[in-house]
Amino acid sequence: MAEETLKPKTRPGTARSAARLAAVQALYQVEMGDESVARVLKEFHDHRLGSEIEGDTYIRADRNLFDDIVSGAWARRDEVDEMIGNHLAEGWTLDRLDRPMRQILRAGVYELVARPDVPTAVIITEYVDVAHAFYEHREAAFVNGLLDRVGGATGRKGN
Repeated sequence: MAEETLKPKTRPGTARSAARLAAVQALYQVEMGDESVARVLKEFHDHRLGSEIEGDTYIRADRNLFDDIVSGAWARRDEVDEMIGNHLAEGWTLDRLDRPMRQILRAGVYELVARPDVPTAVIITEYVDVAHAFYEHREAAFVNGLLDRVGGATGRKGN
């Protein structure tokens, strides 16, 4: 059975950016299938991070950051999802968002709440860039606005 993967339109330029993009892809894979986080992490470590796939060579990702985002966002998804839901427009739910968007927001919100060592502006910019890898401007602006509101609600605005 072929696994469904989430392929970006562009590839990131730094190890930390690559980790964030790969984390979104891994979270997508966990949500889509019956695989555990541990199994998906191993697959990415063994076959995807820094590998050549379909003729494209990917930058080696910051493995520690990748592992933290995937494991942490998935473990804390109820908390993270509630925070996302609290900042969606009235009448919108997390389930109305497509799967790639959910993973971008989960990863970004997780970093906002769990990674005080990373400045808020860096987190937001990085996930807007990830959004640009999959979507057009409107969706990237949505990611920017939602992460900015969550950052403000968590007291991180302006870090």
